Amino acid sequence: MPSRRADDGGWAVVLALFATGNLLNAAWMLASPAHWYENLPANVPASGPLNEHFVRDIGAIYLLVGVALAAGVVRRSLRLPAMVLASAFYVLHALVHVYDSARGLFAPDHWWRFDLVPIYGATLLLVWLTARLARQERAG
Repeated sequence: MPSRRADDGGWAVVLALFATGNLLNAAWMLASPAHWYENLPANVPASGPLNEHFVRDIGAIYLLVGVALAAGVVRRSLRLPAMVLASAFYVLHALVHVYDSARGLFAPDHWWRFDLVPIYGATLLLVWLTARLARQERAG
């Protein structure tokens, strides 16, 4: 059985990976919303015309999530709250994608061509990891 210390190190890596992804996305969205809009490999233009202010608003949310996850890397007591925050955002974001796909905002193949792995897959992975961390925290 791995030691508690080794297990803690694994969680730090998980949070660091998610923090890095969120922080990089946030930096891109905040620094260059038009470049992000045109070049993110998710066909963002399919959702409507560019609104730089709105892209920056969402970038601020990614920044908040990334900072929370980074805080969890250095402070063990913040890990679960950070993962819950990130999971809540990811779930709500995925539900927006489901709704917009269902109402026909996107082409019928958009969900599997662009959303399957980065939106739905990442959400399921994060929720699963959060549940696993919660179980581990309850077990002591």
